[in-house]
Amino acid sequence: MSNPPLSSPPPLPKLGVATLLRALFKRPARSAETSLAASYRLDRIDRAHVRRYNAVFGFDGSAVPVTFLYLLAQRAQLATLIEKPIPFRIPGLIHVENRLEMHGKIDPDATLALATQVALPPPAPNGAVLCVLQTRAFAGERLAFTCDSTYLIKRGSRSGRAESARPDAPAGGRIGSWTLASNAGRAYAALSGDWNPIHLWPWSARLMGMRAPIIHGMHSVAQACALLERARGQRVMRLDCRFKTPVPLGADVMLVGGLEDGRFAVSCGERVAVEGQAIG
Repeated sequence: MSNPPLSSPPPLPKLGVATLLRALFKRPARSAETSLAASYRLDRIDRAHVRRYNAVFGFDGSAVPVTFLYLLAQRAQLATLIEKPIPFRIPGLIHVENRLEMHGKIDPDATLALATQVALPPPAPNGAVLCVLQTRAFAGERLAFTCDSTYLIKRGSRSGRAESARPDAPAGGRIGSWTLASNAGRAYAALSGDWNPIHLWPWSARLMGMRAPIIHGMHSVAQACALLERARGQRVMRLDCRFKTPVPLGADVMLVGGLEDGRFAVSCGERVAVEGQAIG
């Protein structure tokens, strides 16, 4: 997917309750295609939306931060999963990794063509099944940004020693901290359009098999990215992250990392919730 779509794609659907319902009730297809693709068009980025996003997380200025681009890619990725025949259910997917890269400054007034490919790699040796969603956004013929999201469809069996809950901490020290409000999931859902029930209320989280509501993983990443940008004095252009454990609403969260190599970890209590690297 290195070239922009040749024809004019349909408008990029918005996220909302109607989209959520379509995702919740979409049935798996019997076909097991290993690669699916779709393209969508975004005529412009809503500048007011960017300003609200920047104000929530503390990004400086009105420029589009790299984590905001995930909101656009997520819309394209979910729309692709809804429109195409996929051999798995959308509810229950677990976001495990994400890679975002901004290829130059984003012009909010430029029309973007977002091309998404759904790949289903062979099962891992332990039986784990993944889905990889790769989105490439083009402004004309120029690659504007990329977003690769990896989701766990089926957990693998555990063998040998269990993985440590706390991996090696990145070099450096404490960069910042924050406390999640009890309504933080609903507030971020209103900002992002991601109304997954596991993030909203205790009763809705329990309906989805969770003990309590948790914050969106990309909320933690966005907050970490804003703190890193302020501490380093430069914008993040590429972000690689892995989601290790969920963060419950109401929790105290801390960011540690190194300002030289950009490696960071977001922790909640004694557990690492997110680890990754932010590159300027």
